[in-house]
Amino acid sequence: MTAFELRRTSTVEKSLRSESVAKWILSCVDADENRHHNVRMDEISPTRFDAIAGYARSPHAVLMCEELAYFELDAGRIVGMIVRDRTDDDYFGIIFAPDRNLRFRSVMISGFHHDRQEAFQAFAKSMRAAADAPAEDHHQADEVGDPVDFFTPVHPHERLHPDFVSLITEEANSPARDIIEKMMRWYDDVDGNFVEQFQTTGFDQRIWELYLFATFVELGYVFDRSQPMPDYVCSGLAGSFSTEAVTVAPTRDGGTIVPPPPHDTAEQQNAYLQQYMPIKFGSALFTKMKKRYWERPHVATHPFVLAIADFSSPGSMVTTSSALERYLFGYEHTSAKDADGKLRIVPTRLEQHAFGDKVIPSGFFRTKDSENVSAVVSTTAGTISKFNRMGVLAGFGTGRVVLVREGTLPDSDPNATEPLRFRSLINAPSYNERWVDGLNVYHNPSAAMPLEPGLLRGAAHHFCDAEGQVTSELPTFHPFASITHHHAPVDVSAVVEEWGDRSHLIWSDGQWIDSWDFARARATSDG
Repeated sequence: MTAFELRRTSTVEKSLRSESVAKWILSCVDADENRHHNVRMDEISPTRFDAIAGYARSPHAVLMCEELAYFELDAGRIVGMIVRDRTDDDYFGIIFAPDRNLRFRSVMISGFHHDRQEAFQAFAKSMRAAADAPAEDHHQADEVGDPVDFFTPVHPHERLHPDFVSLITEEANSPARDIIEKMMRWYDDVDGNFVEQFQTTGFDQRIWELYLFATFVELGYVFDRSQPMPDYVCSGLAGSFSTEAVTVAPTRDGGTIVPPPPHDTAEQQNAYLQQYMPIKFGSALFTKMKKRYWERPHVATHPFVLAIADFSSPGSMVTTSSALERYLFGYEHTSAKDADGKLRIVPTRLEQHAFGDKVIPSGFFRTKDSENVSAVVSTTAGTISKFNRMGVLAGFGTGRVVLVREGTLPDSDPNATEPLRFRSLINAPSYNERWVDGLNVYHNPSAAMPLEPGLLRGAAHHFCDAEGQVTSELPTFHPFASITHHHAPVDVSAVVEEWGDRSHLIWSDGQWIDSWDFARARATSDG
């Protein structure tokens, strides 16, 4: 019997469902005997498993099985999971390997055992058998075409988008490159031009579509690709909805990009966020509205969502979310303290946005046909930085990349007028992030078919009432915006040791303090 060396990681150790699960896995590894060579079998995090093989998971699998732990052989050449059958209360393993299109799919199920040690030993044998088998044995006879390849250039270097070149060449982007490499095998290029646009003029738009793809898969949805539009027709245990991706592109004069207006002074900033950017958002949304997706039979029976991202200028999405909310709901909000020192929010209805010779009505959700749009979703995080952060968490990249994230997030103090500042080391063992984190859902108060918040669980949900007051349901950690600093090549272990196991720091009283210490201090002062 082959001996398996199990290397535990602190992230996965915390993810195990119970202490007893961890104990029996360790005892099972010790029970194996060495026959002819050692094979490293590492326990991996759910994030890494999902990045490699999670795309093969059926939404209904959770009803039948409880996933207990995840493993890989040979740095991810073969992966597998130990599960418990919820009906029979026995244990077995599922092994995944690449098919002909390099998609990791189930290739073997190890024996069912009520004894957990026997179950693990059977799983270990099956993992090794899958690793020893020829690659062709894992092909499943239903593959179509060749493996999807985003990265091999299809044009000369001078035609490639500079951000695409950075993605495929710079070490700092190696985590994003690796996690996209696994994801791209599952992406169906319905339009037939995804790769060409990803490498050239449509890089930002295609990254936004990949972000939405990853988020919807994480939330347990599968896609109906029988029709080319809209981009995502999603169905899962929570229900069904459709989404069309929208991007705000730079203004162009012919083939030349026109820079946005200056917004250095307070007056310029107000004009930029209150007039210029609402017009940009409105133009992009109305272009999609003309296609009347909701009239298509496969869309008409469930909520329809527009997912918009701002790529109008470099880094613009970090600062323009307030302009989007202002335009969608058609209200301006000001704040003031009352006689008791409590913060009051005063809404003022807006009728239009005007900049230069352009004028559009305010309040997208008040415009003709908008009742057919259940919600608009957006995030400041749908960029390569998000893919790098998720790549680091999944153990991808060269292992010499350090990511430090800085930004702002809501202050739980109901009378706070400024957001909190945070700083996070993505490489810290306790740091955690999901694809859905940072997603904002703006619900249409006049929707003919409202979107249930549970369809996008983990996102922030925003509701506007008839008087213009906005109520938000926020996750525990929901940054307004952030910037991720990339450092490579770096001795990651040395940085982590110096930083310590602190996932988030909060700026308070002129210094960075651990978020838990901040919360305790705030609770003490409030109590």
